[in-house]
Amino acid sequence: MQEDVRVRATAQIAGHPVHPMLVPIPIVCFIGALLTDITYVVSTEIMWADFSAWLLLVGVIFGVLAAIAGLTDFLGNRLVRAQAPAWPHLIGNAVVLILAIFNTMIHMRDAWTSVWPTGLVLSAITVLILPITGWLGWAMVYRHGVGVAR
Repeated sequence: MQEDVRVRATAQIAGHPVHPMLVPIPIVCFIGALLTDITYVVSTEIMWADFSAWLLLVGVIFGVLAAIAGLTDFLGNRLVRAQAPAWPHLIGNAVVLILAIFNTMIHMRDAWTSVWPTGLVLSAITVLILPITGWLGWAMVYRHGVGVAR
């Protein structure tokens, strides 16, 4: 008979893992920043560049909080680190966060130079990485049971 091993999240609030609660916020912000970057390039309305800068800033803040919770889980439980998707998920999200921090600094410049071309390219690369790291996170939860009470 196979033993049921619980891979619990270390960062929890009332038994609920914190990391999955935080990750949707930066995802939505980074996708929103790409959309507002595209809208700014097409329309040249300064408001859209401002929206991008704010979305990136909020995304980075919540991304750092999600990274702290994820890293706490990663370092706090060796069973989490033993899962095949754990390392690529960690590295991919670290790359996303580093790109987003750099993109936030780029977006703090004058509107036209902040969005075209560097800001738009960084936003696009960030958003293209997210489905990969999201899939890996999904696999951690639904295939490997990380953070799921059984």
